[in-house]
Amino acid sequence: MVENASARPDMTIVRVFDAPRRLVWQAWTEAERLAQWFGPKGFTNPVCEVDARPGGMLRVTMESPDGSLYPMEAVFDEVVAPERLVWTTSVEHDGNVSFDIRQVTTFVERDGKTEVTTQAFVLRSTPEAAEALGGMEQGWSQSLDKLGDVLAGG
Repeated sequence: MVENASARPDMTIVRVFDAPRRLVWQAWTEAERLAQWFGPKGFTNPVCEVDARPGGMLRVTMESPDGSLYPMEAVFDEVVAPERLVWTTSVEHDGNVSFDIRQVTTFVERDGKTEVTTQAFVLRSTPEAAEALGGMEQGWSQSLDKLGDVLAGG
């Protein structure tokens, strides 16, 4: 297990959505809305539970197009509606923690649109996690593309 004490994010993505901050916040914090867009292209979320409060849980099971299941659990560390979400995820594989990530997402309203900045800080990881972590930015980019489609009514 490699510890990462860096204050620099391992991933930063900024997107502007043509939707008010209130709606974008709901898309991140209400299970039925989050299930519509979370995960890479082609993935669905048969399990999606959100308790958006400090200490609350986020549970998502993503299903890939081939039927493989990818469960994920996180704990919300900070929830400042509708401005900021911080959660920590531990991802396990074969009963071992493969990596821990702290996700920081901010929501800024600008002229009726919402700028979302999502950052990931890898707190620790195993060498076996390298492939999954290598696809993190692509996965988040695809998720945010799907969020844009949902917010546009598509």
